[in-house]
Amino acid sequence: MRILALDYGTARTGCAISDPSGTLSTPLPVIEPSEARSVAELVAKYEVERVVVGLPLHLSGEEGSQAALTRTFCTELEAILNIPVEAYDERLTTRMAEASRGAPSAGLPGRSSRDRRERR
Repeated sequence: MRILALDYGTARTGCAISDPSGTLSTPLPVIEPSEARSVAELVAKYEVERVVVGLPLHLSGEEGSQAALTRTFCTELEAILNIPVEAYDERLTTRMAEASRGAPSAGLPGRSSRDRRERR
């Protein structure tokens, strides 16, 4: 099953497409400006069977203004696509990405794990 993953933003949307097995993904050029019509073109071009959109929740699980905009974009996609569109809680993936590049956690005080190791 080929999946299109989106990181929606009001100015631009990051995109990645999975291989046909749904196992590996490859980045695609960003969509700029963010438009549902452009996503529909990718869905047709790559014969996508599912769209997954990262939902930027606060660490507490609450939705802020960007999450509301993302849900609105998902609704727009559902109206023009004939495939499932899912919002995916991206809190954990964001934290994992920050940790992998040694960045301090967003909104939390402290140093990166690399800085802590170097101080020891």
